[in-house]
Amino acid sequence: MNNDTKMPIVLIGNSFKYEIEATLKLFFNTARFMFCTDRSEIVGERYVVAEVHENGSFAVEVCLGDEPVITEGEAAPDKLEHEICRALAHTLTELTGIRPPWGIMTGIRPVKKVTELIERGLGKEQIRAELTERFELLPDKFELAYATAVNQLPILEKIDLSAASLYVSIPFCPTRCSYCSFVSHSMDSARKLMPEYIAALCRELEIMGDIVRETGTKIDTIYFGGGTPTSISADELQAVMEAVERSFDLGSIREYSVEAGRPDTITEEKLRVIKELGASRISVNPQTLNDDVLRVIGRQHSGEDAIRAFELARRLGFDNINTDLIAGLPTESAESFRNTLDRICELSPESITVHTLTLKRSAELFEKSSANIKNPAAEMVDYSVEKLIGSGYLPYYMYRQKNTVDNLENVGYAKKGFESWYNIFIMDETQTILGAGCAASTKLVYPDGKISRIHNYKFPYEYISRFDELMTKKTEVTECLKKIKSTPQK
Repeated sequence: MNNDTKMPIVLIGNSFKYEIEATLKLFFNTARFMFCTDRSEIVGERYVVAEVHENGSFAVEVCLGDEPVITEGEAAPDKLEHEICRALAHTLTELTGIRPPWGIMTGIRPVKKVTELIERGLGKEQIRAELTERFELLPDKFELAYATAVNQLPILEKIDLSAASLYVSIPFCPTRCSYCSFVSHSMDSARKLMPEYIAALCRELEIMGDIVRETGTKIDTIYFGGGTPTSISADELQAVMEAVERSFDLGSIREYSVEAGRPDTITEEKLRVIKELGASRISVNPQTLNDDVLRVIGRQHSGEDAIRAFELARRLGFDNINTDLIAGLPTESAESFRNTLDRICELSPESITVHTLTLKRSAELFEKSSANIKNPAAEMVDYSVEKLIGSGYLPYYMYRQKNTVDNLENVGYAKKGFESWYNIFIMDETQTILGAGCAASTKLVYPDGKISRIHNYKFPYEYISRFDELMTKKTEVTECLKKIKSTPQK
């Protein structure tokens, strides 16, 4: 489907927009939809109608250019939305030949569904039966989700619900990769704002530190992300990390990570700053070691540069290194991906994260989506599961995104004992995450399970110019931390 054309989706007698759209995305991952409530608004020969009748029965009509296919059914009110989506998925599978590997399971956290059933006391086969019946996911995806849940449960059992983690945002990169959808800014455009940005970020960290001290909150993990944190200078990185050191008690943290990120930003001076100021876990993220693919996605380094950056970190004493790869990059073949993964395994990082290419609207590649979706991403992902588990890496966290090629997943693998606590916490949504910096998000998790989010401004100039206004939102942070302080640990 052309992603410039909006497919009409007619909802009659219901308002199930979110789940119906999520189901459609399983089959048309770069499509755009126009939701309406009357058949008269249908334009063109491709459309979907989901109608709920007064007696509780429903009908789903799908037309993809030929004769429409109508599926009718009925369901209890609390299962109506799910059954409509199931009927829609079955019809689309019949018409397109596509069977989504995760069945009709939507949402970004499939492992949580498994974890909840384990915590209810169900055995593996009971969980398999329930999830297979409800969501129709394929056997290999169930096995992956179950293994991930089992591997992360020992860490979740140790979570301190009265503590919080800290995310520090450095939303800058040397250049913007063609697949990138993050709020990140090239250093060329951001250079003039950098002194003011660093000063504002350090000030926010100090304010956050005051709140943490006032409420007696312990910081559990720290994560520097972006963008690419090492795109700033060693002196600027040192200033931010020293602000963290001044503002928070680092004596009790269980994990301190910095995404060193792109190999073309990694220097010995920056790595020494990271190590000397307390971070013990870093990421070196080539995404691929194929130089031709690196050029296509807009990277300015080679595969050998990535290997040299990794080896430099090892020589400087880093013994907890993660490496990120992406399956399904444009022009990457299955053989090329296998070569990259095999070479990375030879380097023996403590953890390896395998992402699947996601075609977001804000990314350059979205405009060329019809060419990119033909990459053999599924073959690459299948190989990564086999290769990594066979090499002693265990899946420990997972998330899915809309618009991901072949409806696949992103999985973090780690050697035993090197799982990232922060990654697990942010996926499980059971611990408060305090976000500092441009485009950072604070996720407040209340004792009753309610989650509230506070979003910092997305753009550096706005973050700087409206800084005082932004800080007024910290009142809610104080209130939440006071409440979770009294929450007993697991």
